[in-house]
Amino acid sequence: MCGLAGLFDRVAARPPDAARLERMNDAHSHRGPDGAGVWIGPGVGLAHRRLAIIDLEGGKQPLSNEDGSVWLVFNGEIYNFQELRPELLALGHRFTTRSDSEVILHAWESWGENCVQRLRGMFAFAVWDQNQRCLFLARDRLGMKPLHYAELADGWIGFASELGGITAASDTRRSVFMPAVESFFALGYVPDPGTIHPGIHKLPPACHLRIVNGSPLPRPVCYWEPRFECDPSSRLTPESAARELLERLRESVRLHLVSDVPVATFLSGGIDSSAVSALMARESATPPEACTVSFADPRHDESAYATLVAQRHGLRHHLSQADPARFDLLDRLARHFGEPFADPSALPTWLVCELARQQAKVVLSGDGGDENLAGYSRYRFLMAEEALRSRLPLGLRRVIFGLPGRWYPKLDRAPRWLRARSTLRSLGKGWVEAAFQSVEILPEELRRELFSPQARRELQGFRAEETWRQYAENAPEHPLSRLQYLDLKGFLAGRVLVKVDRTSMAHGLEVRAPLLDYPLVEWLASLPPEWKLHRGVGKYLFKEALRPLLPAGILFRPKQGFNLPLAAWLRGPLAAPLRERLLGPTLAASGLFQPHILRRLVEGHLSGACDFSAPLWALLMFESFMRQNIYQSKN
Repeated sequence: MCGLAGLFDRVAARPPDAARLERMNDAHSHRGPDGAGVWIGPGVGLAHRRLAIIDLEGGKQPLSNEDGSVWLVFNGEIYNFQELRPELLALGHRFTTRSDSEVILHAWESWGENCVQRLRGMFAFAVWDQNQRCLFLARDRLGMKPLHYAELADGWIGFASELGGITAASDTRRSVFMPAVESFFALGYVPDPGTIHPGIHKLPPACHLRIVNGSPLPRPVCYWEPRFECDPSSRLTPESAARELLERLRESVRLHLVSDVPVATFLSGGIDSSAVSALMARESATPPEACTVSFADPRHDESAYATLVAQRHGLRHHLSQADPARFDLLDRLARHFGEPFADPSALPTWLVCELARQQAKVVLSGDGGDENLAGYSRYRFLMAEEALRSRLPLGLRRVIFGLPGRWYPKLDRAPRWLRARSTLRSLGKGWVEAAFQSVEILPEELRRELFSPQARRELQGFRAEETWRQYAENAPEHPLSRLQYLDLKGFLAGRVLVKVDRTSMAHGLEVRAPLLDYPLVEWLASLPPEWKLHRGVGKYLFKEALRPLLPAGILFRPKQGFNLPLAAWLRGPLAAPLRERLLGPTLAASGLFQPHILRRLVEGHLSGACDFSAPLWALLMFESFMRQNIYQSKN
């Protein structure tokens, strides 16, 4: 796991500025504490920071082929590199290292752009091919590893693992892109391919970009899509599929354990991490280290379940309790994410990465289970709504449900059965709008109240859900598969995996996700939707498959999630910094917000009248980002 950066002169072949390239590389020092390398050629420069996992001595980068005509910088792991190596040797390539990086280099030489189809793993890489005068950028299928690029003001193409690598290459004043701000306050993150800065882009998951010297900057090409299509000739039954699922996951865990350094596991006490940890224990020669973050509030604490799994499977268990007094982490999170990011679980994820790094350099996670196996509770509610939605035309639903949804009171602190406003609003919308509403952290009407008139003008009518509409253009027919597809494209790639990458790499820790091994993802997508969400039970097939490994108390308890007691913390130990930061000079100077709405949110939450913890956390993270990245850069 590493950080990469580079500069490419698309028009001519000017020599890149070595000091500029070093600045870009230094911005990734946390991603690669084990070494740094830079290579400069005519019109191109490549930089790399290394976290040594495989071939500790020989895997240094930038890496070249035999004659120095092709160069590579790479971030990630290729799990099938040992299978590809003999094939490439038979094609005449010579290897000078034992690393998976060199397999990518020779795969490009043999298969060109199609090399990505042969790679099984998580990756972001850049290849410079002197003979073709082209730069090739690529990202893995699910988006586990990040890659950003931009056409800089002086004509260079800059690319980097993190936004900080791009901004380090530019001397211009930084600004925020208002459509990205709108998306952030809707979702808690800026979805691909946008970033918070105008002109800087994320390469989307499962995409590559081939930039040829002397040609215009092209659009990224998508090389893979999850296909939610059942095989009509399949003879699988739920019982046989459950057995096969367990074997496929076991194989994936085995592949993800390949490493020249120790491997640990995250263990939250939920189904996904418990399954991965249990299988890891069976595949390991010695008891693995398992890491858990606990909370003092029992409503949010799953550590007792994690302890049960650790004891059952002989894991060496390490616990760390989240402390609300560590408010300093908010600024550190904002620095490492490089743009606003408002998932509160980033804080406990940071803490569990901090704990895991004391035990190992590599750790396995349970990420991807909810998206692949329909584990989110919102799927159950959206499917129930869809059953009613499909019986009535949209125009009629807008009248029957949309209007009452506007005047029905927002009873945040009432019992769930009285909180009908969001359901009424959802029923009055199309399925894409309803799916988007289910993941919103600030509803559209609150965003419009919060933004200043100037900010609303800058939006020029843009609405955050437009990104969801673009994703939905290729969505499958079945309503559950559609929801899973949108989550794989949006929620997983833009929020879950970004959170894990930034918090882990801040500690020089590599996180691997066996449940996101793409052959497993494809196989799960081919199964009937009713095997995933069955009679209101999410992850039904997964739970059946795991009966031999995990007790019923783990498998069938209500989903809790990796959440923290945010509402109580913001009314308690974080109340003073909340008021100081949100009503202070940074947000006021931005001109983006209505001061009286900011005060209403703060005072309404602190009084206990409303739970505004989600918008307040988003505003805290935005304030920290602006203070450290925008105003500091102008000094």
